[in-house]
Amino acid sequence: MDIEIANDTEYRRLSKLSPVGKVLIYGTGGLAIGVSVVCIPFVSPAFRKICLPYVPATTEQLLGVCNALKGHSGRLLDVGSGDGRIVFTAAKLGFKAVGVELNPILVLYSRMSALLNKQYNETRFYRKNLWTFNLLPYNNIVIFGVEQMMMEFEKKLLQEASDGTVVVACRFPLPNMVPIETIGHGVDTVWKYVIKK
Repeated sequence: MDIEIANDTEYRRLSKLSPVGKVLIYGTGGLAIGVSVVCIPFVSPAFRKICLPYVPATTEQLLGVCNALKGHSGRLLDVGSGDGRIVFTAAKLGFKAVGVELNPILVLYSRMSALLNKQYNETRFYRKNLWTFNLLPYNNIVIFGVEQMMMEFEKKLLQEASDGTVVVACRFPLPNMVPIETIGHGVDTVWKYVIKK
């Protein structure tokens, strides 16, 4: 009986945490949860069939896209719009620009950037899956894709995009279509296509 009481007393003494200990435990746990929540949208693409990582457009790529779009106007769609820099650049050029992105944090970032700059009031950002998003309303489409998806995206373009739609592919070309213009070189290469049906 005395041993039981002694063990119980010892257990209570050891199980008491100081206020500093509690703050450290709760703070560490909260930080771990916070980091996990922030990282999930960036890590989850790795679990998809085709991984589309977020890689910001370089200055050279932006210039290539601008050159490819020179002389065109109308509605522009940036597929996988990331932080919105293509959409914002297109808006400066006079396009009615829209971005579609799956990562909710990047969509929120782009929307906040648009709200904070009156020049981008007409831009729109949608959190949608590229494979279910309708391409028909857009006569200019920009895509920063990965090699594994370009064949499927080309099929989607040929099924949905209107005749005469200008398509600008960055980093990887469309596999079967012949570009009407190639701008830049290496990772900064931009291929310009026109849909002909």
